[in-house]
This record gives sequence, C-alpha cells and structure tokens, in this order.
Amino acid sequence: MSTRDSGRNAEGGPSFGGTSAWGIGGGDTVFRVLSGASQGPDGIREGDDLPGSSERDVRLPPISKAEDWALMPDVKNYAQRGEKDNLKPKKLGVTWKDLTVKGIGSNAAFNENVLSQFNVPQSIKEGRHGPPLNTIIQDSHGCVKPGEMLLVLGRPGSGCTSLLKMLANRRNGYAEVTGDVHFGSMTAKEAEQYRGQIVMNTEEELFFPTLTVGQTMDFATRMKVPYHTLSDQHSHEDAQQEYRDFLLKSVGITHTFDTKVGNEYIRGVSGGERKRVSIIETLATRGSVFCWDNSTRGLDANTALQYTKAIRAMTDVAGLSSVVTLYQAGNGIYDLFDKVLVLDEGKEIYYGPREEARPFMEALGFMCGDGANVADFLTGVTVPTERQVRQGFEASFPRTADDIRAEYLRSNIRAMMEKEYSYPQSNEAVGNTAEFQAAVAYDKDNSLPKNSPLTVSFAKQVMACIVRQYQIVWGDKPTFIIKQVATLVQALVVGSLFYNSSTDSSGLFAKSGALFFALLYQALMTLSEVTDSFAGRPVLAKHKAFAFFHPAAFCIAQIAADLPVLFVQITQFSLVLYFMCSLKTTASAFFTFWVTLYAIAMCITAVMRAIGAVFSTFDDATKLSGFWFSALVVYMGYFMRKGEMHPWFVWIYWIDPLAYGFEMLLASEFHGEIIPCVNNNLIPNGPGYNDTNFQSCAGVPGAVQGATFVTGDQYLQAFSYHHSHIWRNFGIIWAWWAFFVAVTIVATSRWKETAGKSGFLVIPRENAHKNQKLLKMDEESQIEEKRSPRDGLAPANSSSGSSMDGKTIENQLIRNTSVFTWKDLTYTVKTPSGDLVLLDKVQGWVKPGMLGALMGSSGAGKTTLLDVLAQRKTEGTITGSILVDGRPLSVSFQRSAGYCEQLDIHEPTATVREALEFSALLRQSRDTPREEKIKYVDTIVNLLEMQDIEHTLVGRTGAGLSVEQRKRLTIGVELVAKPSILIFLDEPTSGLDGQAAFNTVRFLRKLAAVGQAVLVTIHQPSALLFKEFDTLLLLARGGKTVYFGDIGDDAGTLKDYFARNGAPCPKDMNPAEFMIDVVSGSASQGKDWNQVWLESPEHKAVSNEVDRIIEDAASKPPGTVDDGHEFAMPLWQQLTLVTHRMNVALYRNTDYINNKFALHIGSALFNGFTFWKIGNGVNDMQLKLFTIFNFIFVAPGVINQLQPLFIDRRDIYEFREKKSKMYSWIAFVTGLIVSEFPYLCICAVLYFAPWYYTVGFPTDSNVAGAVFFVMLFYEFIYTGIGQFIAAYAPNAVFASLVNPAIITVLVSFCGVLLPYSQIQEFWRYWMYYLDPFHYLMSSLLTFTVFDVDVQCGDHEYALFDTPNGQTCQAYLAPFQAGLGSRTNLINPEATSGCRVCQYRYGSDYLATVNINDYYVGWRDAAIVVIFAFSSYVMVYLFMKLRTKATKTAE
Repeated sequence: MSTRDSGRNAEGGPSFGGTSAWGIGGGDTVFRVLSGASQGPDGIREGDDLPGSSERDVRLPPISKAEDWALMPDVKNYAQRGEKDNLKPKKLGVTWKDLTVKGIGSNAAFNENVLSQFNVPQSIKEGRHGPPLNTIIQDSHGCVKPGEMLLVLGRPGSGCTSLLKMLANRRNGYAEVTGDVHFGSMTAKEAEQYRGQIVMNTEEELFFPTLTVGQTMDFATRMKVPYHTLSDQHSHEDAQQEYRDFLLKSVGITHTFDTKVGNEYIRGVSGGERKRVSIIETLATRGSVFCWDNSTRGLDANTALQYTKAIRAMTDVAGLSSVVTLYQAGNGIYDLFDKVLVLDEGKEIYYGPREEARPFMEALGFMCGDGANVADFLTGVTVPTERQVRQGFEASFPRTADDIRAEYLRSNIRAMMEKEYSYPQSNEAVGNTAEFQAAVAYDKDNSLPKNSPLTVSFAKQVMACIVRQYQIVWGDKPTFIIKQVATLVQALVVGSLFYNSSTDSSGLFAKSGALFFALLYQALMTLSEVTDSFAGRPVLAKHKAFAFFHPAAFCIAQIAADLPVLFVQITQFSLVLYFMCSLKTTASAFFTFWVTLYAIAMCITAVMRAIGAVFSTFDDATKLSGFWFSALVVYMGYFMRKGEMHPWFVWIYWIDPLAYGFEMLLASEFHGEIIPCVNNNLIPNGPGYNDTNFQSCAGVPGAVQGATFVTGDQYLQAFSYHHSHIWRNFGIIWAWWAFFVAVTIVATSRWKETAGKSGFLVIPRENAHKNQKLLKMDEESQIEEKRSPRDGLAPANSSSGSSMDGKTIENQLIRNTSVFTWKDLTYTVKTPSGDLVLLDKVQGWVKPGMLGALMGSSGAGKTTLLDVLAQRKTEGTITGSILVDGRPLSVSFQRSAGYCEQLDIHEPTATVREALEFSALLRQSRDTPREEKIKYVDTIVNLLEMQDIEHTLVGRTGAGLSVEQRKRLTIGVELVAKPSILIFLDEPTSGLDGQAAFNTVRFLRKLAAVGQAVLVTIHQPSALLFKEFDTLLLLARGGKTVYFGDIGDDAGTLKDYFARNGAPCPKDMNPAEFMIDVVSGSASQGKDWNQVWLESPEHKAVSNEVDRIIEDAASKPPGTVDDGHEFAMPLWQQLTLVTHRMNVALYRNTDYINNKFALHIGSALFNGFTFWKIGNGVNDMQLKLFTIFNFIFVAPGVINQLQPLFIDRRDIYEFREKKSKMYSWIAFVTGLIVSEFPYLCICAVLYFAPWYYTVGFPTDSNVAGAVFFVMLFYEFIYTGIGQFIAAYAPNAVFASLVNPAIITVLVSFCGVLLPYSQIQEFWRYWMYYLDPFHYLMSSLLTFTVFDVDVQCGDHEYALFDTPNGQTCQAYLAPFQAGLGSRTNLINPEATSGCRVCQYRYGSDYLATVNINDYYVGWRDAAIVVIFAFSSYVMVYLFMKLRTKATKTAE
C-alpha cells in the first residue's frame, strides 16, 4: 500500500486522516451545513427565524454555535485538508417513521424463591398466557439530517434509551420493532454492515479497569486508522497518534494519559474523567451517526457544556448526525441543538425545531419560569406536581401525554416536520449515501471482505489485541505473580512429596501419581478462565458494536498472551517437579513431559474459555465447568483403567484431552524399563524367600502370573497404552485445542450487548400479595393522570409524600444541635511518583439547619473531602482537625453521621422496606423500642414517596429499581438511621432527570429546615437548584479552596465576591455553571483563584469564624451525647438481624442454589454410574478408594461459584455498611456462614442418595448413616475453605487462582496419591495429620470397606510353584506368619500352582493405607467435625486480618 507522505500541515495541528467523517470534500461546500439550520423538504435552508420565514444562500460563510469552542480551528483544519485531498464526505442522516417498539414483559416481574420455583401448577398457569408485550415507543417519527443535532428529552423510563438504540440500529433484545428507519437512503437491514459508522455511547462506562487512559485510547484509535491516510501524513502511526492526542485534548484529559481507568473497586481516574474517556472512545469510531445516551452524567456543568460544544462543532464541520439524550441539560447546552423530541411514556408529544418547543408548550397553557431549564420544563408538562399552568388555562390545558400529543398532531409544526420524512428518497440522501459507501470502502483495508464493517486489516487487529492483552496482564500484576508463585510452591510441595521415587514396583504408583498430579494441577489452574471470561465480556460486546475488531482477533490475542505466560509457568513447574521425583533422566523424556504439559495447559484453557463463551450466565458456565472438570479427571485413566470403564461412559475417555496427555506421560516414562516387584507386590517375600522361580508378582497391572518383574511396556499394555501413540496423541490434543478455540470464536461472535427489556420492578414471590397494586397496574396499563414524579407510582393526590404537612415531618424527624467543623485539612496519598496532595488546607463548617453545597470541577477532590470528613479513608495521611462541637470525633461518629455515597451499593435480593428496616434496626440507638424504629421507617417511606415500591426487590440495574429510585433508597437508608450529627451526600443528583434532581434537593432542604445539617456535593445544578443551598465550598484541582461562605439571595454574595476579583457573572448565566467555569474553564483568566481566596478578607473572616465556632461550642455542653458504643446494637442482635438478611438473600437467589443442587446431583450420578456396582476383588478395593476420592472433587466447582457471591456481599459490607458502623465484621461472617447451612444439608443428601447405593456400598443403615454423617461435614469443610480464601482475596479472579493451590495440597497429602508409608518423612509427621481430606478419606473407607470379604479374580492371584514338592501351606507358613499375615492362600494342600490372594478382608487392604482398626473410622469422623469448625474459624480470622481501621486526622 502507498501511504502518501508529506509533512505535517503548517499549523501543526493533528490530523484525523482518511475519509473519516472529518475529511470533507466538495469545494466551497465545505461548511455548507450550518448549525441551527435545518433543510426543508426541497433543500431550502431554514434558519433560526420562524420556520419557513426566509431562505438563505447556501454559500453563506460558516456560522456555528460552537464557533467559540477552543478546538474549532483544529476541526476546520482537518476538514480543509480532507477537501484538499478530494476525499468524499461521510454524511448519512437518519429518518424514522411509524416506529413502534415493544419489549417482552411488564412493569413488574416475579422473583421465584427456592420453594416457589417448584410450584408447577402456578408455572403452567402463568406460562399459558405467554409473556405480555410492553410498548416502549409508540408511533415515533423524525429526521436528523447530516449536520443536525437532535435533543431527545424524557423522564427516566419514557423510552429515550430505546429510541436511541433504534437510531443506532441496535435491535437486539426487543420483542417487536415495526416502522421504517432509514440511514441515508439505506434501510436498517442494509445499514447493518456499517455498524462501525452508526454508533451509540451508552450510559454505562465499560472498560478494562487495569488499562491506563492512554492505552485504552491508543487501542480504540488504532482500530480505526483509515487505509488511505491524508497526503500530509507520514504513516498510519502518525495518523493514529494525532487523532488520539486530539481526542484527549478535546475533552481536557491529556493529564490522565498514564492513569488507570479504574472502576468502583480499582483506583483510577475520577468519575467525570472516566465518563470523558467513554465519550472519546465513541468518537474514535469516526462514525457518521452518533447516539449519545445521557453522556453528561457525572460531568460538572462546564465540562458538560464543552462536551456538547465539541459534538456541535464536529457535527457542523463534518456533517455528522447527532442524537443526544440528556438529563438536567442547562439552557447553555439546550441552545446548541437544532431540534427537540419530547417522549412521555413512549409517546412523542413534541418533535420539531428547538426554538419552537417552548412557545408550543406555552401556547397550550404551560408556564416556564424565569431562569428555569427549558429542557426540564418540557419534560415536566405531564407531571401534576411539576407543571405550572398559566392563568386562564386551568380548565383547558392538556392533562396527559395523549392530550398533548393530540394537540401536537394538529399543529403546523407537525405538518412542517412531516415534509422531512421523505428525505431518504431525496436526491441529496441518495447521493450522500453513495458517497458515504464509497468513502467507507476507501477507508477500509483492501484485505477485508467487501461487506465487513471493520476498518483495519485482520493482522493489525490481532497485533493491537495482543498488545492490549499484554497490557491487561501487566496492569494486573498481582494475579500474574500469584499464578507463578503458586505454581512454583506447588511444584516444590509435590516434588518433595514424591521425592526420589524408586524404580521398582513400589515407585510405579508414586510415579503415576506424580504424572497424574502434573496434569491435574494444570487443569485446575484453568478454572479461573471461566470467571475471567465474564469479567471482560461487556467491554468486548461494546467493541464489537463499534466494529473495532473481529472476535477471532481477540481470541487469538488471548492465546498469544497465554504462550509466554504458560511457557514460564510450565517450565518452572517441570524443572522442579520432574527432577525432584526422579523421573526418567533422558532429554527426550523430559522434553516430552514439558511439551505434554504445555499442550494440555493450552488445550484445557481453551476448553474452559469455550465454556465461558458459550453460556450467557456465570452460574450456568460454572455448573458445566465444574462438572466437565470432574469428568475429565475421572476419565483420564488414572482412577480407572480404560478396560474397567463402563461402555456407557467410555466415550468420555476418547474426548478427554487429559487422557491423551496421561498416556503420553506414562508411555514416555515407562517405555523400555524393567520394573522388579518388591514388598507386598511380591509373594512370598522376606527372609528365606530369595529364589525368584518360586515367587510371583501380585497387584501390579500388566505383570504376567508367575513373573517377578514387569516390563514398562507390559505395564502400559494393562492401561491400553502404547509408546507409539505419543506423537499421535500430541496431534490429537492440538486438534482438540483448535476445536475449542473455534467454538470460542463462534460463541464470542454471537455475544450481544445487554439490551431490550429493562427497567421493570422485581417482586419476590412471597410478597406477591403485598404488591397487588403494581400487578393490577400491569394488567390495566391505563392510568388516567401522570403519576407522582418520585417513583412514577404513587398517585399525585395521595395523602403521603408531597402533601404531608410540614408539621408532621418536623415532629417525626430528628433535630440536630451539633456544629461540625474542619480546619487546615490536608490529605496526602503515596503514588509511584511521590506524595500526591488531594486536599490542601481546606476549612469550613456545617451548622444545624444549613444546606451546604460542595462544588468543583471533575477531579477537584469533592468525594475525597467527604470521605475524609466522614472517616471513610483507610489509606493516606490526614492532617488538620475535624471536630464536633469543638471536640474530637467520638467512637460512634461514623454511625451518627449519615453518608450517602455516589455509588448506590445495596443488597440486590432485599426489598426496599427490608433495606430500610435493616438500617433502622441496626443503627438507631439500642434504647429505642423496635416498634418505634419500624414506625420511623414508615415515616421515611412516606417522606420519600416509596409506598408503592417498598415491597419490590432492589435488584440490579435493568431488573429492579431505576437509577432514581435507587438514589432515593440510598438517602432513605441513611435517614432511617436517625443521623444525629449531619448528613453527607455525594452527588445525589447524578444520573437523575431535572425533576428528580429538584425533588431530591427540595427534600434535603426540608431536612435542613427541621434542624439537620446537610453537606452535598453536586455537579450540574440548575439556577433553580442552586438557590436552595445556603453555603458553598468551591474547590479547584488539587483540593484547593476557591471560596467558602454564604451564597446569598440569588447568589448575590457569591457573585459579588467574584465580581470584586475581576470575574463578574453575566446576567443570564446560571451562577453555578459560572463558578465552575471560573475555577476550571474559559472564565478563569489564567488566575490562581486559590491564591486570590487566600489573600481575600473573606478567607480571614472564615478562619476567625472557624476558631470562634470551635471555642464557643467547646465551652458549652455537646449537642450530641456519645453513648460510648461503637455499634448501636449489641452483638447478639446484630447476629440475628444480619443472619436473617443473609438467609432471605439465599432463599431468593435461585440461580445460586439451583447451581449448587445441580452440581451435586450431576456429580453424584456421574460418580455412581462411573463406578457402577463395584465388586470385591483386589482391584475393586482401589476403585472403592477412587470413588470416595472422587467425592472430594465436588468442591472446586461449588467453591468457584460460592466465592464471587461472598466477595459481592463483602464489597457491599466494606464499602458501605462497615464504614457506617452498621454492624460488626463478626456478624457479617456469621450471617454468611449460617445462611449456607440448610442448603449444605440438602446438598449432602443430594450427593449421598444417587451415589452411595449406585456404587454398591453396604446397605446396612449403621454404615450408610455413618457415611452420610461424614459427607455432611465435608460440605461444611469445603465451604469454609472457599469462604476463608474469599474473605481475604482482593477479587474473585484472585480467589479462583488460589483455590487450585489449596485444593491440590490437600489432595496430595491425604494418602491417596501416595500411601502413608511412602510419604517423605518431612511431610509424613505433620502435613498428613493436618490434612482434613486424610480424615475424610480414612473415615469413609473404614465404614465402607473394612468388613468386606475380598474375592480375587483369576488374573489377580499370585501364581507360583513350591520347591521340593512342598505343599503351598508349608512353603508359605513363615511368610504368612510374618509379612504376609494378611494374604489369603486359596489351595493350601497343592504342591504346585499355589494361588495367593493379596488380601482376605477389606481391613487387610486398609492396613496398606494406614487404617489399622475400625475405631479409626469414628475417631477420624470426629476429627472431620473439628475441621469443619476450624475451617469456619479461619473465615473469621481472615476477615479480621482484612478489616482495616479508618484513618483519622493527625
């Protein structure tokens, strides 16, 4: 390919390259599309006057509403360079007509519990009707031409996101979509191959948290470099880097280049910065149609405005079509749009020019207050408590969405907009689409198929994915290190266990055990792949929608990242284990061992990845991976030779990669060897028995009867193995690997973004009777008047909520008299590059009755300040003073102060009322009667207007409470605790629409009015919201104070301060937006506003006032009396409440419980039918040992599923409940442990019943009962082990990597892989006795095998002649009196052909595994019980070790 190369443009600006939407050709029509100008049906341009009033010349100079955007010259420069290269523009536009979208399901769905799921009649009854269809969007129309921006407005749940998904051509998950959507002149079907050009930025921020911002953007831009770059660019690399740097600059996050993106649990960039990364990653697609879903959530007002200007500028210059939905859009943002579409309950109540929207609604009788956000006014017209009606219209104004829609359908605006719907058939659209298709093809790499939506060649996709995969591995170093360290430790432990294995028959079992273990460990290490697969899935689905790469590229990249990691892992494992065990010391044997392990590790990794990729839920995938894992291990040929396998399951052997690997290892090790029989494998042996002519091997597979040695090849033959199969098997393992990789690629290609049905409430089945109203609404789905703004459910005229009189609230809410102050507060954290100051000498106060606002740009340290004030930090150094009433913080401060965090973290299986009651019962004083606490919950439920959702589940996003309902619950959970000092709220309005935000702040104002002290961080307050606050603490980047003090009437005091210092606030501007602009935006005038503040008289006054408040408060008795208790409730009550909540949570978590049950039933049947009706031969004793040993392997699958749940619960506890001193960590651990008990008892039954009788164990109830008793306690042991690993593990993937290390050590020393007598002395006298699995195996073997009569099969006898015609009895007398006392001579009178069976009874066999008496069974059963208790003690211990104290000011 020839990349045209001349230097960078004279201006030095970066270039987007290619015919991206930025390269626009067409001579003097470069800026033909003007902001605010929409084209009429005949191509006539219509401006900002009333529609149709004038016609403008197409060649007028460009006027964009974003002309003042800092990077506008850069954008224009790109366009001119594209024009110079005669690149075709990529203009498309989107038009839709009669669009109706239906989703499956209703407003509410049932959550079944463990018992109700088995109610078959009910399921049949409900299943007969089929799921109801829910209309999400009804009969919508519209047209967004190239160069136009449409603002879609609506309250949460009105269908805005669904409309955007339709306009981004994402139809997955919806039940029915009717109507026409055209992209340019293409239908939705035709546009599918251009998915990378029609993109959507969703509300969620989905990233690999361990990548830096630079790495994330580097990858995104690399995937979209045009094949033909601009003539003044040297290379693809140049084009990519220029574009990347431009994007970072465009949203002002260049400084975060080397910072991790992070997430809730991994520290990274701030929330606002992460949102901006999400925005530019979408822009990196170089698309033509962009849909932005609430993309300003979490951004401060200035950043939100700059973002909208950026979209405006690019839309104008590049002819994009932008569809945006926003909540709390200020008028500055609103004015940048061309058109507005208002949705209400899926109905389009207005669609037309932006400047006509307000007059249209006002003409219907609604009133928009001065300074109010027009966007909020438009969405509030159907809400009785929000709308204001003009005088004279009280009787005639339209009351419902249908009424307003009817008025709109009759209007001139509708008639005028209808003319645009024929745009797809116009010459302009057809021409644009042809140019668009040509431009996309021109950008695309020549090697890609014609209909591919991708841009760069497959090789480049793979390379970029590989680089990213290594960056992910490197970013998550702890996981990589734990893998390698665990492998090394494991190799050392097992190497020492099988140390120096002998070359005679006693070493056969040891060497086979070592080789089995080598494969087992590699297989166990891959189980974490399933967890991994689900962690990264949402990001990959997003990138697939952006057409960044083919899923195959990602799968290949994963494999490429595996190669070196596994190379290191297998090499260190092999070097240690191989030579410690004294395996065959030839180069060929060692490298065969190494290459087999490498191939197996690759293959089983591919198997687990395929399982992860095929299933849509983690629970289903763990179910299969746990089951499949045990099947692979049992059928690899170690437990049971191929000849002993039942015909109904032998096919598993043929599809088991481990079986091929095991044959390779055994064949390599034993081929060509001669193995003499010794010890109890040689009959007779000992003093006086030295003539090999009169001895015979016994119990050695492959040995010829009468021989005293076995050749390696005879031994292999007994397993149906052949040395000639080694390289055949090697090929088969790689063939399986290729097959599973192909399955992974196909399954990954079918992954879809989560879509469709969302936003429904979930009702626990047992609460159905309490939710009749919700269910009824569903059936009728016809509500006359719009419901209350808070939850969309309580009728506006209900006696609760808004209509509760102030007196009632005042009487019921707690009053506060304490003053909270902080002075010279500095917070420093350590980073790789040195100490970083996040707060710099901040001071201030909150008094009772005061509503304080804490503001600043994204990353200014607002959340950090709240965390420090609320005593939530566990790291870093805090200096300065934080005082209540002039005194240091008491032990009960953390629960006396309410803190609503930015993230709404709640127990998803609890109902709203349960969450509130839980908080009230645990955090209100122990002296308050329970009835009073519950009554107070009723008050708060009414106050928050949550009556209609109080019995529905919190759920997760999409199925459960909406963002706004969740936010209210977060506030409620803190309020019911009756915080006596003050309430902190971190961004309580983020993600809410204008009305919900106003309601939230109005509600906080109510709280302040009754004497609460409230401090709130807030991002984008409208002028109306800002008026509600009394004081403002304004921070600049680095936690530096810019202002603290009163806001004043109409923000007069604040405006006056800034005006005196040279920054007067423009008359019509929202003062809140202006303040942020001054701190971090264009209005800062380059001043150091922190310095201005420090030198101001206001700063001096604040310092003096803080000192005066502290002195004054310290001289009086404290306003709040500390009860001296760290927790409000005594430990016993904490235990009962927390355990009850955990019980309910598990009872409702049917996925988890069903998975547990299915794993037990499946494993038990599999184990039972594999070892079907075991006989009583010598070899059968070994099979009995192995079927019991196989029971141990139910644990890995269940543990892998149990740990993510434990860690989720732990995160909820650590991030919220622990910090608010709700309850002790002891109660937390107890609740988690006890809630599992009933299900573990059922699991024991579910394993015992299908397995015990199937394998043919004794039917005597004494034996069966004893076996069940031990099995039951094993359930407790492995659950305890899984929980104590999870208690300390930082995350679920880490835990799933530690599991194999622990389980393999326990399996190694339990006396199965190596009999007690052969374990090295170093381990034998302590590790063997510390291993719970040893006691488990010992007790189960004693009960099931001890009394069995052993009956040798013909081939199992030792067969030999006697010297000098002696009778067999006479010849063997000394032997049977000594070493052979447990053997059974069948023909004592014979003089030749003596037949000796190795054992008489099961007890003789058990003696070889160190079980010498029947009482050992009961002794070991008792020790199993002790281990069950001790494994739970470990959970407490590790949780205690993890629990860090919070930091206080020094």
